[in-house]
Amino acid sequence: MSSGPPPVPGGRSAEEREAARKRREAARSAGHDGAIAPPSRAGEPPVAPSQPQRRPRPRVGRLVALAVVVAALVAVAWFAVNLFQPFQSEGEGELRVVIPQGASLGDIAEQLEKEGVVDSSTFFALRARIAGRSGDLKPGPYTFQGGMAYTDVLDTLEQGVPPNVVMVTIPEGRSRDEIAPTVRRLKGNYRRATRRSRLLNPRRYGGRNAASLEGFLFPATYELKKGQPVRKLVNAQLEAFKENFGRVDLRFAERRNLTPYDVLTIASLVERETAVSKERAQIASVIYNRLENDIRLDIDATTRFAVGNWSRPLKVSELQNPSPYNTRVHSGLPPGPIGNPGLKSIQAAARPAKTNFIFYVAAVCGNGKHKFAESDAEFQRYVAEYDNARAERGGKSPTNC
Repeated sequence: MSSGPPPVPGGRSAEEREAARKRREAARSAGHDGAIAPPSRAGEPPVAPSQPQRRPRPRVGRLVALAVVVAALVAVAWFAVNLFQPFQSEGEGELRVVIPQGASLGDIAEQLEKEGVVDSSTFFALRARIAGRSGDLKPGPYTFQGGMAYTDVLDTLEQGVPPNVVMVTIPEGRSRDEIAPTVRRLKGNYRRATRRSRLLNPRRYGGRNAASLEGFLFPATYELKKGQPVRKLVNAQLEAFKENFGRVDLRFAERRNLTPYDVLTIASLVERETAVSKERAQIASVIYNRLENDIRLDIDATTRFAVGNWSRPLKVSELQNPSPYNTRVHSGLPPGPIGNPGLKSIQAAARPAKTNFIFYVAAVCGNGKHKFAESDAEFQRYVAEYDNARAERGGKSPTNC
């Protein structure tokens, strides 16, 4: 029999209480910060104390989705503001812009952006299409303000040029005699009006023996009122020439003892000899190289100017014409320009490409391009190639294919 105290009905024995005490002491020593495990039934492991619960963090996916929605709303708002221009001002300054005949909506939009009339060619074209206003934009000379609203520009282009305005377009490179028939709507004789002017003296440019204003009649599109004298057009051409020529750097030509008038003469040759803008500086280099090496220019355009034949095949008698403008007979530059060049040809004449080319020949199927040669042997190969292609086509020009 046990000598200890009798058990208490429904309670724990002394041994069980002693064991529980030891378990509590063991829990304190194990670092439970004084937390006491709740009593467990005999034969069951003690229950661990509960830990504090942490709040769940927001999911990254929700933040990304929210950011995408915000970015999309900002993009839509930006697009709408640029397309409909609710805060656009009325524009400022005056910009003269000529919309050419046959220009597409895309061409007009790009020109207007380039000239500073509209902020974006893309949004302008899109606004015109959305509004159904892309089919009645009229060509002609206009006066716009910088940074105008798209709807204001469309209103102006749909209205068109005032009926009392005459638009005169002077193509690049044309001579006085070629321009004269195109300006008959104006009063007066264009040939007579372009002999001399108080606005410009060719002598100041080195043209001591200039017989007329040939070369100084800047090619562009001009807006004139109906009934005005042709002298108004000539004055506008001369003013445009002085403005554009004043921006040309002549230092390269001057170091080679060329006058501004010489540069203008070379530019008139370049204008007639190529229709490809990228070739202008190369054509000019051929002229420079032939002049420096005392090689006759042999440029057909000078012969055509001398005999007044710009379209028909040149006859042998015309090639041998004794005119001082005919560079197939005389060495050096002709006495003056053979036409009125544009700014790009003037710039090429003032600063030609650095090459050793002394020949050029129309390229077969080149659509206006040329092949350039540094030697006579190379030149003759290109000539034979061209002649063979022409023979294969029954004598027709093989340049456009």
